[in-house]
Amino acid sequence: MQKRQQVGAAPRTSWFGAIANEPRILMLLPGLFWAGNAIVARSAAGEIPPIALAFWRWAVAALLIAPLAWPHLRRDVPLMLRSWPIMLVLTALGISVFNTFLYIAAHTTTAINIVMLQTAMPIVVVVATFLIFRDTLTRRQAAGVVASFLGTLTLISHGDPAVLLGLDFHEGDLWMLAAAVSYAVYTALLRLRPPVHGVSFAFVTFALGAALLLPFYVAETAWVGAMPLSLHALAAIGYVAVFASILAYMAFNRTVELLGANTAGLVVHLVPVFGTVLAVLLLGERLYAYNLVGFALIAFGLWLATRRPAAPAPQP
Repeated sequence: MQKRQQVGAAPRTSWFGAIANEPRILMLLPGLFWAGNAIVARSAAGEIPPIALAFWRWAVAALLIAPLAWPHLRRDVPLMLRSWPIMLVLTALGISVFNTFLYIAAHTTTAINIVMLQTAMPIVVVVATFLIFRDTLTRRQAAGVVASFLGTLTLISHGDPAVLLGLDFHEGDLWMLAAAVSYAVYTALLRLRPPVHGVSFAFVTFALGAALLLPFYVAETAWVGAMPLSLHALAAIGYVAVFASILAYMAFNRTVELLGANTAGLVVHLVPVFGTVLAVLLLGERLYAYNLVGFALIAFGLWLATRRPAAPAPQP
């Protein structure tokens, strides 16, 4: 596994710096916030047009993060301009295409199917890093990917393999599959991002992602109708902008820097874990034995994939 140099690492003298340099903590955040993203996307499907949700997600996220990015932009913008082809590709794949396709999928498929198809993303990341960079997995990492994937299938199937065979697939599943491939390639290519501060990178990709979506948003508004200014719509925009965008993306991008794409991609397997936990805590749903089995497999897989090899014994 090839690791990126730690770009924009925060100092370890602060609690923020400690978190920013601890991938096992960072990996929890995208899974938690993206679990809510699938639920929000599905709940807003009948009210907010998909491109409108994606556009306002990134426009608001860019606006909110701008004050934090401003001190770094003077130094980092020239570097990003010199690397404009990869910046454009990363923005299109990971910002504009992925989330728009996910929100389109939410109009014609279920939240369960969205989560299930997302869990294939780490495998696609492995394929993408091999095809593009000829990266290979160690046996330990491969075992971690397999164990974690089996854990997500256990959660989705409720411990019954027949459930997977009986899932009802829709047109939206093709959109979600395309979204998963798009984000997997984004993850693989993140190592090529210019060596700029993480906040600068996030702001530019968020703003550029919104700009790329703008003409499609205008066309959708003219063809489908404007987004309603209801409390539910504004709350959905607020959640996906702050939690599913700013916090989740910065944590995920930093995890890729620290662990590499193949291992960082496993955070997607935490989405059904947190979805289940939130359902138990907030909706009063029951916890079953298959939940615990799935949690254990995912935890074991993540431990295998992120475990640092033991240091060689000193020679006498």
